[in-house]
Amino acid sequence: MESGANITFWIAFSAGILSFFSPCVLPLIPSYLTYITGISFGQLKDANPGTKVRLAVVLHSLVFIAGFSLVFVTLGGLAGWASHNFQGHLREGLGIIQKVGGVLIFLFGVHLSGLFHFGVLLGEKRVHLQSKPSGFLGTLLVGIAFAAGWTPCIGPILGAILALAASTTGGVGNGIYLLSAYSAGLGIPFLVSGLLFHGFLSFFNRFKKHIRIMEIATGVLLMLVGIMLFFNLFSYLTGYLYRWLPMLG
Repeated sequence: MESGANITFWIAFSAGILSFFSPCVLPLIPSYLTYITGISFGQLKDANPGTKVRLAVVLHSLVFIAGFSLVFVTLGGLAGWASHNFQGHLREGLGIIQKVGGVLIFLFGVHLSGLFHFGVLLGEKRVHLQSKPSGFLGTLLVGIAFAAGWTPCIGPILGAILALAASTTGGVGNGIYLLSAYSAGLGIPFLVSGLLFHGFLSFFNRFKKHIRIMEIATGVLLMLVGIMLFFNLFSYLTGYLYRWLPMLG
């Protein structure tokens, strides 16, 4: 159980990182940073910003991350709770629940890879705050709005992790565990980008032409996770990894 949880943790964490590099998030990082901190773009891109600027970026970034993490972790807890209660009444249907989750994750991957687009996942869904309330409370609200407004890019990845949380055992705790990992995967690159904003701009200019490739790779990864969940292959993968990497035990 613990080894299986380790694998799903890293899947969720990796999904968060991939969400950060999606076309709906990565190009917006400069805008989000200037919006939540109130610091001008010129100050942020300075190669050697002052201590006051760095502190403001760190604090506002952490509060912003806390805002979207609050929403994601709550959704994960609800997914785990619903799964636990549903499974409690239909113990004989656990295999069916797992297979349905696998199919959903696979379809999310198909959509994200561009092989086929599902209309329900298309369209603009972002929540916009016309004017940011001042202070850290305003930054927290922006983070919550960011999480509540799933875009077509981040929605399939997040939906896949929620499906994974609902399809595996562990209940509320497992859902919180997986969505905390997802939030960390999304939040850590955001914080690093703020601290190293000058370097981030240079990186983004080089990376942006590869965003579509990253999106396809993410879709393929989700399809593989869906197949593994459908055929209950996580236990086999765990055994294989522990055989070749005994230090993980």
